[in-house]
Amino acid sequence: MTTNPRIAEHPIEQQFLERWSPRAYTGDEIPEATLKSLLEAARWAPSCYNAQPWRFIYARRNTPHWEQFLGFLNEFNQAWAKNAAALVIAISKNTSLPPGATEEVPWPTHSFDAGAAWGYLALQASYSGWPAHGMAGIHKDKIRAELGLPDNYIIEAAIAIGKQADKSTLPEALQQRELPSPRKPLSEFASEGKFIG
Repeated sequence: MTTNPRIAEHPIEQQFLERWSPRAYTGDEIPEATLKSLLEAARWAPSCYNAQPWRFIYARRNTPHWEQFLGFLNEFNQAWAKNAAALVIAISKNTSLPPGATEEVPWPTHSFDAGAAWGYLALQASYSGWPAHGMAGIHKDKIRAELGLPDNYIIEAAIAIGKQADKSTLPEALQQRELPSPRKPLSEFASEGKFIG
């Protein structure tokens, strides 16, 4: 659908360069088995003490929960995500039971671990031809109330998944942004032995 301008500075698998977050979706329905495969990839992400604090709640297009989940997105995201095949709410549990403990304690890596699971899902989605797009523009209070989330579950983000469409299906302002985004040079975020802010 687009030319990929990404070039790695060091050797990596091509899959990492090909994964990006489109907004143009065809409106095709995703088979439940396909969506479960994407979630299966997330299942195998690493987590502290194997706590696996992530939770994913989803709705597929043309199912009873679709309109409710679309309503969890802000107006901007609804405008394009309405053509997605599935909407997923990513949640993490901020308490866990450490090995040998009898009571749950605050879990400082819950968001870090949930981010790893989202990354695995995103890579599998790209590989499977159902690219995913993470979103922060959501109504967290509405999600918490309507899904009945306990206080120790944190709403992290929403995820749109779908078959990619041509960017001409998007409003003109979004068409300009419908391409793989660049990345900072490695030297800006990785350093040996000292902080480089």
